[in-house]
Amino acid sequence: MKASIGKRGQISLEYLITVGFIVFLIIGILGVSLFYSSLIKDNIRMNHLRNFANKVISSSESVFYAGEPSLTTITAYLPSGVEGIYIGDKQIYVNISAAGGTNRVSFSSNVPINGSISKTEGVKKIKISATRNYVNVTETA
Repeated sequence: MKASIGKRGQISLEYLITVGFIVFLIIGILGVSLFYSSLIKDNIRMNHLRNFANKVISSSESVFYAGEPSLTTITAYLPSGVEGIYIGDKQIYVNISAAGGTNRVSFSSNVPINGSISKTEGVKKIKISATRNYVNVTETA
């Protein structure tokens, strides 16, 4: 009878070691996948922001070169995580939160631009109008 009790104890210990190793492996895989999913989300957010800024800048340049009475309205998607937008001095500055903290990104324009856009996420309707010396960028309702 003593031999069967020892065998059961050995089998139980081997089972616990195997289960523990599998749980450790699963937790490691989940941790790595969580890390990479946050990186992918940040990349998607930055791509949306880049598309937003490029659309505003290219439309601003077109309107400025067309002359003073020119006006256009565009729609562009502003991603989540934007903490502030400043438009001026041939630049669009955006503060955006990412997994590593807050980043400040700037986008350059060939023409002087001025204006304001709210930081709320979503599709924005933006009016871009040319004046004599600069382009005015405003968000419409």
